[in-house]
Amino acid sequence: MKKIAIILSGCGVFDGAEIHETVLTMLHIEQLGAQYECFAPNLNQHHVINHLNGETQQDSRNILIEAARIARGNIHDLATLNTSHFDALVVPGGFGVAKNLSDFAFSGANSTILDIFKAACQEFSQQNKPIAYLCIAPALIGHIHPQGTLTTIGNDPDTALAAEQLGAKHVDCAANDIVIDLQQKVICTPAYMLANSISEASEGIVKAITQLIDMA
Repeated sequence: MKKIAIILSGCGVFDGAEIHETVLTMLHIEQLGAQYECFAPNLNQHHVINHLNGETQQDSRNILIEAARIARGNIHDLATLNTSHFDALVVPGGFGVAKNLSDFAFSGANSTILDIFKAACQEFSQQNKPIAYLCIAPALIGHIHPQGTLTTIGNDPDTALAAEQLGAKHVDCAANDIVIDLQQKVICTPAYMLANSISEASEGIVKAITQLIDMA
């Protein structure tokens, strides 16, 4: 049975991992006959957002502890991820990708990326194992993969430009579709960058996970 690693960036669309995208990823992996295991960095997140009113809260939360909420406690420190134990990787979206795994939300084309996250993704790539990036996560492909690797964040021109300035090649894509770079074994779908419902997000995610497992 194929085993898929999932890297999470917290819990909640505005300051962590997008919960719908993460749960859909888990569901589709299981329904397609594979297993998954979750990881997150054991670091404090950039900030905490009140998801009811959108305001920044004056407290601190740990990315791993927050991500454990989605994983029902079955999650590990990203520092312990051994890529040789897995066949593929998925990075769900949510602003945590652009705030905790990187500072893309604030710096765009001048952003930096968390070293431990970059190293994990590059290890999968070096082992010729496929990676699926969802939602905003594909914006970081230029930080991780060779110049010209295909990416998509849907069709937002400013975000697409920043992704291209980091070195990726952007392809417009509908929420229910995927973009595949066969050479690099990279799969992307816009998910909630464009999706107007959980059903629409699911259409693209199931295609991405199907392709990921087929490539693994």
